[in-house]
Amino acid sequence: MSLLASIERIRALTKWCRIRFIASKYRSRKTLRGALRGLTPWLGLAGGVATGVSASDTTTPANDEIDLSQFMAKPITDVQILQQNKDKMRTKMELMILKVQAELCQNLQALDEKNFTIDKWSKDSASGGVSCILQNGSVLEKAAVLVSIVHGQLSEPGVKRVKNRQKHLKATTLPYFAAGISTVIHPRNPMIPTFHCNFRYFEVTDEDGTVYWWFGGVADLTPYYLDIDDIRSFHKALKQACDTYNPKFYPQFKPWCDKYFYIKHRNEYRGIGGIFFDDLDSLGHQQTFEFVRTCAHSIIPCYTDIVKKHMNDNYGCREREWQLIRRGRYVEYNLLYDRGTKFGLATSEARIESVLASLPLEAKWEYMHSISPHSKEAEVLKVLTHPKDWLTEND
Repeated sequence: MSLLASIERIRALTKWCRIRFIASKYRSRKTLRGALRGLTPWLGLAGGVATGVSASDTTTPANDEIDLSQFMAKPITDVQILQQNKDKMRTKMELMILKVQAELCQNLQALDEKNFTIDKWSKDSASGGVSCILQNGSVLEKAAVLVSIVHGQLSEPGVKRVKNRQKHLKATTLPYFAAGISTVIHPRNPMIPTFHCNFRYFEVTDEDGTVYWWFGGVADLTPYYLDIDDIRSFHKALKQACDTYNPKFYPQFKPWCDKYFYIKHRNEYRGIGGIFFDDLDSLGHQQTFEFVRTCAHSIIPCYTDIVKKHMNDNYGCREREWQLIRRGRYVEYNLLYDRGTKFGLATSEARIESVLASLPLEAKWEYMHSISPHSKEAEVLKVLTHPKDWLTEND
C-alpha cells in the first residue's frame, strides 16, 4: 500500500472512530463492542464476525474497483465478472443487496451479545448465497439475513406461475436469474415486533432470446403488543420512500401488503402490514432499481430504533406465552401461503436451509386458546382482524 493511501486510511479511520465514540455515549456497552467489531475491515483483520471478508480482500480499492470491505462476505458471483459487467442490472442488484445485508447485520449485532454467523454457500459455479444467522442472542432470539443469487431453469410449476403473471411469455421452459435479500428478525422481547423484508430482482429468457425483468419487494411488521408510535414511524418511512418515486405507490402497496399477509384459515392478518409490490417495471430499469434500494435502506434505521426502544422493556410469562402463540400463526402463514417459501420448496436450485430460515426457534399451538376481551392481547388482535390506515386514522 502506498504512503498516501495509508495516510488516507488513517484519516478516515480517525473520523469513523470519533463518530462511533460519540454515539456510544448514548448507547449500551454492547453497542460500543459492536462499534469496535466494525473496525475489522479498517484494521485489515480476518473478517469472521463483522465482515466475513479476508484480510487480503480489504485493501483500499481503486475508484473503479468493488469495495469488498462493505460486505459480510465476498460476492457470490466472481468479482472479476462483476467488475467487467458493473453496468448490468444483475451486478448492481447483487452488490446492493450485499451492502444492505451488511448494514442491517452490523446495526443489529451491535445491540446483541452475539454476532451473526456467516454461511457462504454455493449450489454450482454460478448460484449461491450468503446466509447471516444469529440465534439465541440476548436481544435477538433468531435473525436471518439472507442473500441469494440463483441461475437455473424454472420447474413446470414455476413456469406456470410466471406465465400467469407474465402473459406474453411463450416458452415451455424458461431459463431464469434471481437475486434477492430476505430478512426475518424474531426478537426475544415480546415488546419488539417481528420484522420481515424481501427485495428481489428476476429475469427470464423467452424462446426468442428476449429477456423480461421485474422487481418485487415487501416490508412488514408483526407486533405482539401495540405501540402506535412505532407502527406509524414504520409506515411513514415506507411512505416517504414511495413518495420520492411515485405518490401513488404507497396507497397501492399498503393494502396490497395487508391482502398478501392474510391468513385465510384464521380469518386474520399476520401483522400490521407495510408495503408489498411485485412485477414492478413501470419506472424503467434504473429508476425501479433505485426505488427498491431506497426502500431497503429506509427501513434499517427505523427498525433498529424500534429494537433499541424496547430491548430492555419488562415482560413476564403471560407476554412470552402470547408471543409464542402469535409465532405459531407466523409459521402457519409462511408454510401455507408465502409465495417465496412455496417457490423455494418447488425449485431444485433453492437451498432448503435458507428457504426455512424465516421460521422462529420457538412457537406454540394451544388448543382453544382464548384471551380476555379487554386485554392488551385483544387490542392487537383487533387490528389483526381489521387493517387500519396508520397514517390517517385515529387510534
